[in-house]
Amino acid sequence: MSNRAAQRYAKAVLQQAAESNSENLLFGDMQSIHGTLEESKELRNVLNSPIIKADDKKQALLKIFSNQSDTTKNLIQLLVKNERTALLGEVAKSYINLYNEAQGVQVAKVVTAVPISSDIEKKVLAKVKELTGSDNVTLHNTVDASIIGGFILRVGDLQYNASIANKLNRIKREFTLN
Repeated sequence: MSNRAAQRYAKAVLQQAAESNSENLLFGDMQSIHGTLEESKELRNVLNSPIIKADDKKQALLKIFSNQSDTTKNLIQLLVKNERTALLGEVAKSYINLYNEAQGVQVAKVVTAVPISSDIEKKVLAKVKELTGSDNVTLHNTVDASIIGGFILRVGDLQYNASIANKLNRIKREFTLN
């Protein structure tokens, strides 16, 4: 339910941004909000807390995001008024996804054993182009040492697993089957 509500808020904000020709500005705002909420567990706890008054949440959010556009500040006030402040991060994430979709940007999530190098980035971009036919790609890298090496690529519903751990598991299965 909350994800659907976040989608509706995000669509409304995107439509308003399109009417005022400020989609790019709001995209930056939403990236900032999403990043801030991802990094701050304390802020997420404040937004989810039923104990903290709505007005206190509003004041905190408007102070934290004081450099954002008026549309973003209006969104914050609307979420506070409707007692939906906990949705702010999901609304931002939904807006980013809707914006990328409208711009034809493919978002690729890459899991690597170490931080992504330029060599691996080139391979990943080539694989994304092969899988989707799109040159317009944004990469999000996550480090997970358990994959040992290589990478796991997710683009939408597609997944390409070129990890060492996956290859070792395949070999293990072959030996156990024989």
